[in-house]
Amino acid sequence: HDRDFIDRVVTSVIVSECDGRWVEYAGGYSDMLAQKKPVAAVKERAVKVARRKAADAAPRRQRKMSFKDKHALETLPATIEELENNIADLREQMADADLYTRDPDAFQKTAAAMQACELELAEAEHRWLELEMLRDELENS
Repeated sequence: HDRDFIDRVVTSVIVSECDGRWVEYAGGYSDMLAQKKPVAAVKERAVKVARRKAADAAPRRQRKMSFKDKHALETLPATIEELENNIADLREQMADADLYTRDPDAFQKTAAAMQACELELAEAEHRWLELEMLRDELENS
């Protein structure tokens, strides 16, 4: 009977939460129960996120470069230079104004090869940068 009375009379309910906080809910007792369920779910998610962040912030085992990474770091500059030279040659071929009218298939093949080389160059540069940053991080830690 008290809950029914509260539902009919009050415009807000103040409730003590488990962690020592007092929270005000709009409406009566039934409204408070309806509002409290989503709050509990949000609170539970926040606790999970906090635990995950704490686990991520825990000291990790120091990473070291594998043989494959070291080899890639040594060979990537030559690969990058070779790709840059290939792209320059392909651009020179594409600069021929008559190439498309003379041989459209060769033009398409050259354009596709240049696009593939540019993509491969971007990936090689990105990989080299990642490995350099890892090496720098390992040397400075």
